[in-house]
Amino acid sequence: MHAVHFDGSFAGWRDAARAQLRQGMAPHQLSWVQDSQENHDLFGHLDKPQTAVAADRPVRVPRALIEQLESAARFRCAQRWALLYRILWRVANGDQAAMLAGDIDGSELHARLKAVRREAHHLHAFLRFKPRDASAGGPELVAWHEPAHDILASASGHFAERLGRQTWLIATPDDGVYWDGEKLHHAKPCPPEWQQLAQGTDDRNEAMWLAYYGSTFNPARLNRSVLETNMPVRFWRNLPEGPLIPRLMSQARAGAQVDGQAEAVAARPGKRIQADAEKVLPVRQ
Repeated sequence: MHAVHFDGSFAGWRDAARAQLRQGMAPHQLSWVQDSQENHDLFGHLDKPQTAVAADRPVRVPRALIEQLESAARFRCAQRWALLYRILWRVANGDQAAMLAGDIDGSELHARLKAVRREAHHLHAFLRFKPRDASAGGPELVAWHEPAHDILASASGHFAERLGRQTWLIATPDDGVYWDGEKLHHAKPCPPEWQQLAQGTDDRNEAMWLAYYGSTFNPARLNRSVLETNMPVRFWRNLPEGPLIPRLMSQARAGAQVDGQAEAVAARPGKRIQADAEKVLPVRQ
């Protein structure tokens, strides 16, 4: 098996894959190794399969496939590059079915595309910026996020469109982005200074936000499975309201649904109106 080394980026993989296609190298003949990884294939350097296919043959594939492969490359898994090359190989050799969801490889491709899109949505929905004093330099807003896939560089432009010239920084365990008001800068790996800034900044408005979140939480409409589906538990620890959620859910199970609102609000003076099931008007058909 021949080990193909590249820099771990999609652009680097694309160039390497193009070279292997031109030489007629089949997917089962290759193993993909990022330069930052150790090569654990002890025999990978001993044999380089010979092929009867003419070298440097032209390679033509649909532009839509390249776009799909680039998006699917953001999906983190052990064999992310092997699947991409297998699909590329098949399409380049005339098997267009590899791009379809009904195909065994195409099905995995579309599953990865869906997971990447959902992770980008999670970034937009569950990221919480913290304001900081930028008079000494640096971003005005900072945030820490832990995505499951490599979506930060492609999905963070969403915030540049909405925050205008306001400067901000997003740091993750793997990479980071900094918007200076005009241009988005991506760094991989994420500089330790960025990580410390994102995790060490206190939100001066957090107490007010927590009071608002707690008072508007409606236990009468609580559905734990739906909540965890739409707001995965893995994001709770990085959300200001995350520590509040278990307590609010516990109060709901203890009977807070009777009030249909937060306990602090229910305790305020006023007239309590009980719903009478016998007086509920029937729904018109």
